[in-house]
Amino acid sequence: MENGRERLIQKLRDLQKSGAKALVSYLMVGYPTFEDSLEAFRVVLQEGTDILEIGFPFSDPVADGPTIQRAHEVALSNGIKSKDVFRASSLLKEEFKEVPFLLMTYYNPIFRIGLERFVKLAKDNGIDGFIVPDLPPEECEELKKVCEKESMALVLLASPTSTEKRLKLICQYTDDLTYFVSLTGTTGEREKLPLERLRENLSLYRRVCQKPVVVGFGVSKGEQAREIAKMSDGVVVGSALVKLCGERRFEELAEKVRELKESMLLPSYSS
Repeated sequence: MENGRERLIQKLRDLQKSGAKALVSYLMVGYPTFEDSLEAFRVVLQEGTDILEIGFPFSDPVADGPTIQRAHEVALSNGIKSKDVFRASSLLKEEFKEVPFLLMTYYNPIFRIGLERFVKLAKDNGIDGFIVPDLPPEECEELKKVCEKESMALVLLASPTSTEKRLKLICQYTDDLTYFVSLTGTTGEREKLPLERLRENLSLYRRVCQKPVVVGFGVSKGEQAREIAKMSDGVVVGSALVKLCGERRFEELAEKVRELKESMLLPSYSS
């Protein structure tokens, strides 16, 4: 049985072999309640989410737009702490053993709990790696070493403003996958995405890095996922799912995941 990085690597290989692209689904633990969030996680996993991104509530989520900011606030007001996040991941991993779980957390909770203790706790509770939006590659070495020791993945973010030099640095430190931010600004649903600019950015990324890349921020519709899947290895969807979960619209949440998955099944991939 794989663990940590191995599970992520295997999932990406399997998808690549079958010509499929990854759907990365983000939800927040404890929003709108702990039990509701567990139900929502189960829904997106049952409908075929390839990689699960688990939100860790934090008081100052600078990368997040209004929908996910609200989820952070409500989860914190519900008293959600690290032990609850890890309880959720542990329960879910028992049911969905083959799905890689990435914990999306800001750096402060990791630092406060202690790098080694935090990473070990995460590993022991079914987490396979981390996405830390406020941790730049220049400052990630300490966490990277701890993750390597525990065979956990550290997935770094790249953005539309990342230069070729910076992309090389990101590629050097990121484990097996890069999370490319589609636009400048915060998370949240967008009617239109800057697809031409994104195509240029990903073309530059491909020139300097051979690691798979998924694209997030702003993606909420099947047609957007289809276009992004043509130029990347997968799509990250957060706010659209978080909104449905917050309103307890679980049937629509299942439909949304199916819509996204089906839209990414087109045989005409260009990458």
